[in-house]
Amino acid sequence: MKIAIIGAGNMGGAIAKGLAQGTIINNNDITVADPDIEKLKQLQNFASGITITTQNQNAVENADTIILAVKPWLVAQILGQLKIDSKRQVLISIAAGISLEQLAKIVSPEMTIFRLVPNTAISELASMTLIASLNASKEQEQQVVDIFNEMGLAMLIPESQIVATTALTSCGIAYVLKYIHAATEAGVEMGIYPKAAMKMIAQSVKGAAELILNNDTHPAIEIDKVTTPGGITIKGLNELDHAGFSSAIIRAMKASK
Repeated sequence: MKIAIIGAGNMGGAIAKGLAQGTIINNNDITVADPDIEKLKQLQNFASGITITTQNQNAVENADTIILAVKPWLVAQILGQLKIDSKRQVLISIAAGISLEQLAKIVSPEMTIFRLVPNTAISELASMTLIASLNASKEQEQQVVDIFNEMGLAMLIPESQIVATTALTSCGIAYVLKYIHAATEAGVEMGIYPKAAMKMIAQSVKGAAELILNNDTHPAIEIDKVTTPGGITIKGLNELDHAGFSSAIIRAMKASK
């Protein structure tokens, strides 16, 4: 499969690097287009074999799949300038807020289109990527899921859930980082150096996530394992509840919807 990525910014560049580190797409089959030649050269230095160009049309000419990694307000302009074979090529858009219906109106109502919502951890191959599709076969859906599973965890969902799940994933990662920041400050107050505290907490967050992802379990079950009667953990958890921690998380998620 030949892939063209339009846009070499933070997300487009991260996807290009992720593809290059994966096993499904060969580097020689990746082309990245962007007006910033320096960004393109950085990608080529990261993974030899990637083709770079400042001309979007050159990138998509022979591509099977086009990944559109540009700002939402540029989507219509850029797609309108491209000559796309809507029967042969597949379009993947990561532009926030642009629906499958809107994309189909710009290109073709018959084109196979995917709408993706990754998060910033894609740069570490640890993204939670949400995928919705239009006019796609089961095989095409599975192929896209497989590709983005190599950059973290990908999940196919109905487009109607995109807004709610974006709050959980793209916005949610910021809430996790907010916890890490706050916990680090607590560590500093208790006499731990900031960098050391931050590493301890980040690893603890990673460990908690691995417990959920790698086992058929539930947060409440794992919490019970570390809360002994009269122990220090239950005292801290009760303080969180008294301060409205759970309610604050739920309200934050709903506010991001």
